[in-house]
Amino acid sequence: MKGLEEILNVIDDFVWGPVMLVLLVGTGVFLTFRLKFLTWRNLPYAVRLTLSKEARTKRGAGDVSPFAALTTALAATIGTGNIVGVATAMVSGGAGALVWMWISACFGLTSKFSECMLAIKYREVNAQGEMSGGPMYTMKKAFKNQKFGAALGWLFALFAVIASFGIGNLTQANSISDAVNKTFAVPTWLTGIVITVLSLCIIVGGIKSISRLSSVIVPCMAIFYVIGGLIVIFGNIGNVPAGLAQIFQMAFSVKAVAGGVGGTIVASMMSGMRYGIARGVFSNEAGMGSAAITAASATTDNPVRQGYINMTGTFWDTIVVCTITGLCIASSGVLGMTDAAGKAIEGSELTIEAFKTVLGPAGGWMVTVGIALFAFSTILGWEYHGEKALEYLAGTHKYNMVYRILFSAVAFVGATTTLSIAWKFSDIANALMAIPNLICLLALSGELAKDVESFQKSLKG
Repeated sequence: MKGLEEILNVIDDFVWGPVMLVLLVGTGVFLTFRLKFLTWRNLPYAVRLTLSKEARTKRGAGDVSPFAALTTALAATIGTGNIVGVATAMVSGGAGALVWMWISACFGLTSKFSECMLAIKYREVNAQGEMSGGPMYTMKKAFKNQKFGAALGWLFALFAVIASFGIGNLTQANSISDAVNKTFAVPTWLTGIVITVLSLCIIVGGIKSISRLSSVIVPCMAIFYVIGGLIVIFGNIGNVPAGLAQIFQMAFSVKAVAGGVGGTIVASMMSGMRYGIARGVFSNEAGMGSAAITAASATTDNPVRQGYINMTGTFWDTIVVCTITGLCIASSGVLGMTDAAGKAIEGSELTIEAFKTVLGPAGGWMVTVGIALFAFSTILGWEYHGEKALEYLAGTHKYNMVYRILFSAVAFVGATTTLSIAWKFSDIANALMAIPNLICLLALSGELAKDVESFQKSLKG
């Protein structure tokens, strides 16, 4: 068993290594240039559209409103990565990792737009009258070589199902039970039961039930966390300039040592780049293809318009929420703190310490509640991703209810057991999802550019 874990560790390090990160960010860079930076130029339009009444009304074919489709996708992406991932990146890669998170997110906007727009364009209606879409349908229908496209789609769907149980379920449930146990001393088995029952009650109703809850819980939990973070930042306002200076110095310094406000952290520019990009991608999932599955459920009469709405998910996730966490840590002076054993404090503990500098014990409670809400919403969002991927593999929706029940039961296992092998395996599957998706985006870049240019004319008109 130990030998298997070591093999999985090697594979995991490789698939999430420099080659994958270059592919993910490189595809975003290529597409941004290919689309003439229209995703950047139209970001203000996309944000306004997302917050407008139009995004909450149903126009065209689909299952849920454009806003509900976005919040369901955000439910899967705004998770522990926004709290735990940012803290881990800043400890491992230095404060400058935050800058590389921003840079990867800027190009990730185009990747997210592209995969979501194509998913809507090539979606299908299943036997239940529901929309089914995502990269697997795009590959199957858009590629001239249909056998190659179908093979890529099958691989993507397979990896998506595996990842849904691991990254989208086991790890999230474990994060909730661990945080609640440490802060409120609630037994993990009790948390596991609550998560399982709540999950089943919500996901048994399918996308409409999930989206109804997501359209309420996602904005509320994000606002709750952002307000708490802003209180911490303003409470440490005197340290913010030094914290920002440290972030940018460490981002571009060959070897930098953070001192003063940020404790003591030694990191090179390369490690900051590596951890910042990796955690940024893990958080917003741009280029992974997962968000496109949910985007396909939106009611819309134009794939490009909905692509812009879903694109803002990367903006809200990384540019807003991850930045709040990063600035809290950088301005509070906790970066570089060590525990009684002399080990650097990282993950949720570091974020909790940052919040405590202004809010005291209430800061710990706020972060714990944030982790619980973020992680639970991720479970809901990923259930839909996995269900639609399974539907594609099976060629029918008949097994969806079985999947929903099994998925809910797995949450209890995740809450009560540490399954490092299962986590590693699903982490590998999560990375492997990206490969067929990136091939698809690059192959269809010409089609993307043509559709975006056509839509731009209607905006100008």
